[in-house]
Amino acid sequence: MKRLDLDDLPPRIAQMLTGLAEGEELILVQGGAVAGRLHGATAPEPEAEDEPEPYNNQRAAEIFEQFRSAVEDEF
Repeated sequence: MKRLDLDDLPPRIAQMLTGLAEGEELILVQGGAVAGRLHGATAPEPEAEDEPEPYNNQRAAEIFEQFRSAVEDEF
């Protein structure tokens, strides 16, 4: 997929692209021929982040023990 950074475009063009309403169509024309079509859509809802696991001393001790064992095995 190709990517176009709107910050690289002139402000008027960037505003036109970001201002498309849902279902609205923008036709790209070059030399009198249609070069492309863009359709406005709603932005996807951000995914809810899972709550981080609360700090657990026992789990931390297990992780540290695994790390220590791996280091000892390596050296």
